[in-house]
Amino acid sequence: MNMKILAVTACPTGIAHTYMAAEALEKEGKVKGFEIKVETQGSIGIENEITKDDLEGADVVILTKDMAIKGKDRFKGIPVVNVAIGDVIKKTGPLLDKIVDHLSSKK
Repeated sequence: MNMKILAVTACPTGIAHTYMAAEALEKEGKVKGFEIKVETQGSIGIENEITKDDLEGADVVILTKDMAIKGKDRFKGIPVVNVAIGDVIKKTGPLLDKIVDHLSSKK
């Protein structure tokens, strides 16, 4: 299934886990053939910011839930999945599979 996934990662300290989660999602998304973009909200601010163009045709948005994500309102109308940052890092493949299966069952 070809999917366009957007994600925003953030952790309480805003350093390692934010970027580890982003890297895990990008790597696993590419392996699965998904179009994926990950915005990070770390200690140095927002990087790789999701644009209005990125929102076009997005199938799902993955948000880490360990701390408040800035700008959630821009994802209105797109299914949002909130996950623990640890699960994003440690269980990336199964997490993406579960999201895809869930979205597929709703179509």
